[in-house]
Amino acid sequence: MKWYVLKVASNKEESVKEALQRKIVVESVQDMVGRVVVPVERIKSVKGGKQRIIKRKLYPGYVFMELETEENGRVPEKVWFMIRETNGVGDFIGSEGKPTPMRDTDVAKMLVEIDEMTENSPSIKVEFEKGDMVKIREGAFENFEGVVDEIDVERGVVRVNVSIFGRSTPLDIEYWQIEKQ
Repeated sequence: MKWYVLKVASNKEESVKEALQRKIVVESVQDMVGRVVVPVERIKSVKGGKQRIIKRKLYPGYVFMELETEENGRVPEKVWFMIRETNGVGDFIGSEGKPTPMRDTDVAKMLVEIDEMTENSPSIKVEFEKGDMVKIREGAFENFEGVVDEIDVERGVVRVNVSIFGRSTPLDIEYWQIEKQ
């Protein structure tokens, strides 16, 4: 089986994936259709002091399918109609009615990304870079302004150089306690 890219309606990726997985079992085409995936990454975000985990699609508008095609490169008719009758499905990436299989390097990269997302804890989305001016929103140094010196994504801590009594002082502050100027 080879991997193919299926264009789908925006924000319908998960529902298309679930519908296809149900139809594969109902139509008994497991021998022609393998995995159906929507690669996502989990991101921790903090709003109003509350921590949430959000899922963000790595490739919005696309679903990846593992398929067995016919010798001429076309999708078997039974599978083609099952896919086309699914709500929100566009077409495969390819030309002249023949889907183009993904390159092995792209498939490997996608599968590694999926594995990393499932086994790792959610990544923290930090919107700061070294040298950015920031303002501290919470804590003992509230309303102080400083410059980002270092970002520790693993711990979710940002080192900010703040001027206290005319001297530059480094402070380790959690990323959600500061805002960009």
